[in-house]
Amino acid sequence: MKRGLLFVVLALLLAQSAAAQEWPARAVKIYIPFGPGSTPDMVGRMIADRLQQKLGQPFVVEDKPGASGNTGTDAVAKAEPDGYTLGISIGGPLAINPLLFSKMPYDPAKDLTAITMVATQPSALAVNARLGVDNVAALIALLRKNPGKFNFGSIGNGSLSHLAMEAIAQASGTTIVHIPYASSPQAMTALLRGDVQIVCLPATSVMPQLASGEVKILAVSTAQRSALLPGVPTLKEAGIDVEAEAWMGLIAPAKTPDAIVARIAREVAEVITAPDIRARLAAQLMEPIPSTPGEFRARIDADIARWSPVIKAGGIRIN
Repeated sequence: MKRGLLFVVLALLLAQSAAAQEWPARAVKIYIPFGPGSTPDMVGRMIADRLQQKLGQPFVVEDKPGASGNTGTDAVAKAEPDGYTLGISIGGPLAINPLLFSKMPYDPAKDLTAITMVATQPSALAVNARLGVDNVAALIALLRKNPGKFNFGSIGNGSLSHLAMEAIAQASGTTIVHIPYASSPQAMTALLRGDVQIVCLPATSVMPQLASGEVKILAVSTAQRSALLPGVPTLKEAGIDVEAEAWMGLIAPAKTPDAIVARIAREVAEVITAPDIRARLAAQLMEPIPSTPGEFRARIDADIARWSPVIKAGGIRIN
């Protein structure tokens, strides 16, 4: 009986290894849970184009936006676990949305396989220059003197840009009014006009506006200073213990064979760390962060632990 079971296990492992060696034997679909022109869309197409060149099979990108990223991520969860349906997703659909939605179409922990982290970008705490503050301490002092007087813009209720500012307010004991917008460009336009005075948005959205003198960056919300913005301090350096990192990663349906997952992770790691791809990411203030599946899963778990108390304290819900 034991010998028979061992034979079955060995046969299964050999079959998985053979499938991994043959992958990809046909077209691979990559779902993006956001619209054309979004950062995940841009990065997904960059990876798909290079994998197609490298491996000689079509890598077809399909945008499936909706429900704060849940729609496209669910399409991955419901696909066959054979390595031919992948997805690029972010912290929202993988960690935050289960804390915001009363009902989810998938369980990120049970229905998805984390393959590898792909890229990260710092978020920047920025203010309208007319606010008259030059550092985080001065901003917090102003907010404490004027509770509820100032507004912050985000790219939607429950978005990282919303939760980061909510966490800053909770950590500093201040009250700031939230005004959600549909996109980073809209939130930045509101900041420039003075409709809102503060944002915490992807740095790539903020940097082009610095030359006008109308906007100031006070800090980045990453754990350490960004190598791409070394002169900008972190929130933690200013005494605000808030970390909000905008990352994305590659996912597959649960039960995708380990050997195929490992093969995909190796191929994608080689792509995103190639010098020309690294340079293209840096132009968008992003850095490649290839990882093991275990490290990726640990990042998801860390975000759940980080944002759960912020969401609870803020009473933030989507439905």
